[in-house]
Amino acid sequence: MIVTIDDIKKNLEGRVGSPIQVVAQTGRKRQVKHKGILSEVYKSLFIVDLNQEENNYERISYSYSDILTKTVEVSFLNDLLIL
Repeated sequence: MIVTIDDIKKNLEGRVGSPIQVVAQTGRKRQVKHKGILSEVYKSLFIVDLNQEENNYERISYSYSDILTKTVEVSFLNDLLIL
């Protein structure tokens, strides 16, 4: 099945307020993991409010193309759905 940016956006729109884990590829064989709440979904990006105990900053944003190109992997902590 071919996944498009619109499919990714629609999937995230229905899960605003859900606990989320984001794993981002930051370079060659390096990853950064963030846990937080999916707070907002916009036309070209989505915003995650991060846990203050684990991070130095409050929010982080990613584009839907990051998910499409597998630079970012999103998983919802309530279920096993992985984007």
